Amino acid sequence: MEIEEFFELSVGKWFSQRTYYDLASQQAGSGKSDIVIEQVSSQAPEVLQLCERGGVSPSSTRNGIKISWDNSADWGKAKQIGFALLVPIPDPSNPQIGQFLHSSSNPQEDCLNGCYALKADDALTLATQGETMYAEERLWFASPNLRLRTSFVKNGDRPQSSAFYSEIRRMPPANSDSPAAS
Repeated sequence: MEIEEFFELSVGKWFSQRTYYDLASQQAGSGKSDIVIEQVSSQAPEVLQLCERGGVSPSSTRNGIKISWDNSADWGKAKQIGFALLVPIPDPSNPQIGQFLHSSSNPQEDCLNGCYALKADDALTLATQGETMYAEERLWFASPNLRLRTSFVKNGDRPQSSAFYSEIRRMPPANSDSPAAS
């Protein structure tokens, strides 16, 4: 499998459940969110702008994905709505590995570069390194409509947080064309 195929398999509407542990505060929690993943052409204006900001030739990229989320507010916490854009830059000699450009609705993440590896078990690992922050995420499909994900974040040499996600694809109603389904 190549990165574009993994992204194509991810397209759709998902219900996500997250269990996380904040190592700094030693607190655990959980959350739910609705996620929408859309394919984005390597020639889309937002991809071309991201390539320009990242200093990358658009011809070296492949189709990317836009991930939008709407988190259910946990008691005492603010609701989070946002998006991220991921654009892969496969290694010409081995398309299972490469770099990626990442931007998001978070102004602190204007244009991050990262690397990816798609292993023989079809699990995708994404890693980003900032000045002080390192984040790694591993994604895989347990079935076509069940995607699993883990994440790990370090601040400097100190582990900061870890999380496990289960994501279930939301299927459209069987008769979505009928007036009763509207």
